[in-house]
Amino acid sequence: MKTAYRNIYQVLHLNRLIVFSVVVIALGSSFFSGLMVYNIYQESLDNAFAISTDGNVIPLKLVSQTENLEVEALAHLDLFHHYFYGLDASNYEKNLEKALWLGDSSVDNLYRQKKADGIYNRLLQYSLVQKVIQIDTELDLTAEPYKFRTTTYFEINRGTVMDHYTLVSTGQLISVDRNFPRNTHGLLITDYFENSLKKTNNDSP
Repeated sequence: MKTAYRNIYQVLHLNRLIVFSVVVIALGSSFFSGLMVYNIYQESLDNAFAISTDGNVIPLKLVSQTENLEVEALAHLDLFHHYFYGLDASNYEKNLEKALWLGDSSVDNLYRQKKADGIYNRLLQYSLVQKVIQIDTELDLTAEPYKFRTTTYFEINRGTVMDHYTLVSTGQLISVDRNFPRNTHGLLITDYFENSLKKTNNDSP
């Protein structure tokens, strides 16, 4: 025989079951939504987007930093050596300023030493043109800081005479924040040292 109390008990039991089901479904939905957001975030790390001229969003696949590191390190060193050693009377101040953004105090100290030795004054006095011909770099990317050894071939135009030189320099690279446009590769040259400089035959390397 059913009573009012039994009906109330059944209603409460049904309500509890409904509330429990709603909580389970809500938790499951939250977990699923969080998982989807995490997956979207992970995918976004490997993609960049650009806007085309007609307004379309274009996904651009980004390779991992490890794959890019060698390319960026070589480009950074190439840029530095062209700026630091490719000089003439019209560009030396601008080029040296750009080069100093790519290295630490070891580069600045070398610059100050060269300045004290009168190298840049002679560049102006005799209208010399120092041109980088070729840059060859060996990199060790097994661990940071990344060691490098660079051989720079350059020529000095003295008007009627063209002299060729080979410079061997060494140093290390560390990762820093990118600075556009001063340091676009996010690398910094440290412990930079000119190991040897010799005059070569007047032939290109």
